[in-house]
Amino acid sequence: MSFTDRRDAGRQLAQRLRQQLTAEGPGAPEGPVVLALPRGGVPVAAEIARELGAPLDVFVARKIGAPGQRELAVGALAGEDPPVFDRRALQFLGLAEEELAADVARERTELHRREDLYRGKRPELVLTGRTVILVDDGLATGMTATAALRNLRRRGPARVVLAVPVASPTTAAALAQEADEVVCLSKPPDFRAVGEWYEDFTQVSDEHVIEALRAAT
Repeated sequence: MSFTDRRDAGRQLAQRLRQQLTAEGPGAPEGPVVLALPRGGVPVAAEIARELGAPLDVFVARKIGAPGQRELAVGALAGEDPPVFDRRALQFLGLAEEELAADVARERTELHRREDLYRGKRPELVLTGRTVILVDDGLATGMTATAALRNLRRRGPARVVLAVPVASPTTAAALAQEADEVVCLSKPPDFRAVGEWYEDFTQVSDEHVIEALRAAT
């Protein structure tokens, strides 16, 4: 399965989520909350929120890349939690967590900058007792999703659902241990990168994120 773009993926994922939520019966009286991992998860999540009539917000988590290979995730962080590291990746690269202290500090600063930029003075959504649907445009290593899910757990939701259009099968299986449910449209056995499963995988800008949140509000 491939997708035209993130909006197309969001519409297809929304249909699957609607079917599953309907089959499960009524949840919390307030209904679900949709949280997007920015930036790529925002166009996907916006379609889901629109289809479900649910509030939309961002949940900022940051990947920690390997030195000299920023795209290779060796960890991630969310909120003020300690970073989550992929210990096998660190061992393979011969890295110690302490060696990444400067990277962690830089990514936490960027996390706060993006939270302020995207949310402004708007308060965070209340998650206590709600069904939370965390959305991204796909899962490769799943490090940012792992950090986000662990942080979300401490915010008192009734249930946490991770929803993605496409994922590595092994990553989806691992994250099933972190979320109450993983909803994924495609888990290709030959998965290499998220972008390969989109015809249009243009980078999402900060302006697009802000506009999508403004429109949802």
